[in-house]
Amino acid sequence: MSKMPSREWRFYLEDMIRFSEKVVTYTHGMDQDAFVGSGLTYDATLRNLELIGEAATHVPDEVRAAHPDIPWRMVVALRNRLIHGYLGVDDDTV
Repeated sequence: MSKMPSREWRFYLEDMIRFSEKVVTYTHGMDQDAFVGSGLTYDATLRNLELIGEAATHVPDEVRAAHPDIPWRMVVALRNRLIHGYLGVDDDTV
Protein backbone atom coordinates (compact mmCIF):
# COMPACT_ATOMS: atom_id res chain seq x y z
CA MET A 1 0.00 0.00 0.00
CA SER A 2 1.40 3.41 -0.93
CA LYS A 3 1.66 6.24 1.55
CA MET A 4 -0.43 9.35 0.86
CA PRO A 5 1.55 12.52 0.20
CA SER A 6 1.78 15.06 3.00
CA ARG A 7 -1.00 17.64 3.02
CA GLU A 8 -0.56 21.28 4.01
CA TRP A 9 -1.95 21.78 7.53
CA ARG A 10 -3.93 24.85 6.49
CA PHE A 11 -6.19 22.62 4.42
CA TYR A 12 -7.18 20.82 7.60
CA LEU A 13 -8.31 24.11 9.11
CA GLU A 14 -10.43 24.73 6.04
CA ASP A 15 -11.88 21.24 6.46
CA MET A 16 -12.69 21.95 10.09
CA ILE A 17 -14.56 25.11 9.12
CA ARG A 18 -16.48 23.31 6.37
CA PHE A 19 -17.45 20.44 8.68
CA SER A 20 -18.53 22.94 11.35
CA GLU A 21 -20.70 24.78 8.85
CA LYS A 22 -22.37 21.49 7.95
CA VAL A 23 -23.17 20.80 11.61
CA VAL A 24 -24.72 24.25 12.00
CA THR A 25 -26.74 23.83 8.80
CA TYR A 26 -27.94 20.34 9.69
CA THR A 27 -29.08 21.33 13.18
CA HIS A 28 -30.42 24.83 12.53
CA GLY A 29 -33.73 25.39 14.26
CA MET A 30 -33.74 22.04 16.04
CA ASP A 31 -34.15 21.55 19.74
CA GLN A 32 -32.45 18.64 21.46
CA ASP A 33 -35.44 16.29 21.16
CA ALA A 34 -35.74 16.89 17.42
CA PHE A 35 -32.00 16.48 16.98
CA VAL A 36 -31.78 13.20 18.89
CA GLY A 37 -34.96 11.95 17.24
CA SER A 38 -33.71 12.59 13.73
CA GLY A 39 -31.49 9.64 12.92
CA LEU A 40 -30.01 11.13 9.75
CA THR A 41 -29.29 14.52 11.28
CA TYR A 42 -27.88 12.94 14.42
CA ASP A 43 -25.62 10.56 12.50
CA ALA A 44 -24.47 13.23 10.03
CA THR A 45 -23.69 15.62 12.87
CA LEU A 46 -21.68 13.06 14.81
CA ARG A 47 -19.76 12.11 11.69
CA ASN A 48 -18.83 15.73 11.02
CA LEU A 49 -17.77 16.21 14.66
CA GLU A 50 -15.54 13.15 14.23
CA LEU A 51 -14.04 14.69 11.09
CA ILE A 52 -13.39 17.99 12.85
CA GLY A 53 -11.45 16.14 15.53
CA GLU A 54 -9.52 14.11 12.98
CA ALA A 55 -8.56 17.23 11.05
CA ALA A 56 -7.45 18.88 14.31
CA THR A 57 -4.89 16.11 14.82
CA HIS A 58 -3.09 17.36 11.71
CA VAL A 59 -2.68 20.92 12.97
CA PRO A 60 0.94 21.35 14.16
CA ASP A 61 1.63 21.86 17.85
CA GLU A 62 3.16 25.30 17.24
CA VAL A 63 -0.06 26.45 15.54
CA ARG A 64 -2.15 25.05 18.39
CA ALA A 65 0.08 26.82 20.91
CA ALA A 66 -0.36 30.09 19.03
CA HIS A 67 -4.14 29.75 19.41
CA PRO A 68 -4.74 28.64 23.01
CA ASP A 69 -8.31 29.98 22.90
CA ILE A 70 -9.26 26.94 20.81
CA PRO A 71 -9.71 23.83 22.99
CA TRP A 72 -7.64 21.59 20.66
CA ARG A 73 -7.34 18.69 23.09
CA MET A 74 -11.08 18.68 23.74
CA VAL A 75 -11.81 18.70 19.99
CA VAL A 76 -9.57 15.67 19.47
CA ALA A 77 -10.90 13.99 22.62
CA LEU A 78 -14.47 14.37 21.33
CA ARG A 79 -13.44 12.67 18.11
CA ASN A 80 -11.90 9.80 20.06
CA ARG A 81 -14.94 9.47 22.27
CA LEU A 82 -17.35 9.41 19.34
CA ILE A 83 -15.34 6.83 17.43
CA HIS A 84 -14.16 4.56 20.23
CA GLY A 85 -16.86 5.05 22.84
CA TYR A 86 -19.88 5.21 20.59
CA LEU A 87 -22.09 3.27 22.98
CA GLY A 88 -21.41 5.81 25.70
CA VAL A 89 -22.17 8.99 23.75
CA ASP A 90 -24.08 11.42 25.95
CA ASP A 91 -26.78 13.20 23.94
CA ASP A 92 -26.78 16.07 26.43
CA THR A 93 -23.10 16.71 25.69
CA VAL A 94 -23.48 16.48 21.92
